[in-house]
Amino acid sequence: MLTDEQLLQYSRQIMLPQFDIAGQEKICAATVLIVGAGGLGCPVALYLAAAGVKKIIVVDDDEVEITNLQRQIAHSVATVGEKKVLSLRTAVERIAPSCEVETIDGKLTQHNAAELVQTADVAVDCSDNFSCRFLLNQHCVENKTPLVSGAAIRMEGQVAVFDSRESDSPCYRCLYDETGSEDLRCSTNGVLAPVVGIIGSIQAVETLKVIAQLNGALVGRLLIMDANHMDWRTMKLKKDPHCPVCG
Repeated sequence: MLTDEQLLQYSRQIMLPQFDIAGQEKICAATVLIVGAGGLGCPVALYLAAAGVKKIIVVDDDEVEITNLQRQIAHSVATVGEKKVLSLRTAVERIAPSCEVETIDGKLTQHNAAELVQTADVAVDCSDNFSCRFLLNQHCVENKTPLVSGAAIRMEGQVAVFDSRESDSPCYRCLYDETGSEDLRCSTNGVLAPVVGIIGSIQAVETLKVIAQLNGALVGRLLIMDANHMDWRTMKLKKDPHCPVCG
């Protein structure tokens, strides 16, 4: 049951017929796991907290560096040298003090992934390496936890939703082969600042849609953005019957 204050605070979302009060109640009761507190994780966490998500769990082992400030909008000059998870928690608390933020100062590993995924209603992949993405995907499939995946590099980005609760949904491993995957990092390839903001914002939208059980989430589809030509395209993804994770 939403309080009078919540009804007022989230009134602009409640006005949307797709969400209404029932959808907002689901959002206000949800726990979201965000892996990565950088360019994607910052807008995801801020928008989800502002939208009313009850609890956010943030996993990251990095510290804020001056080069991060070009695109990681939750961090600031004042938090350079601070752990990213703590800097992000401070930013979330400024706009949504009612949102509980649990910080994990470390990497996602085989030792903590299962428990963290089990705790969450939705997991959001905002990491920057394939090993982490494959690990998160594996546990999301095993626990039937929806996974909202995003990536951005240079002037390109992509978003997809993998929901193993749906029998025909592929998983992240259906899309990428672990043996042939090569990490692309902003530190070596560069990235246009707003690109990560756009992709992170779309991840937040898809997360809210999954929580509120709206139709139309990017399940079985990969949304690809080319910011250089401002071109969008969507690829259909099929479940791989021979996938070692979900097949």
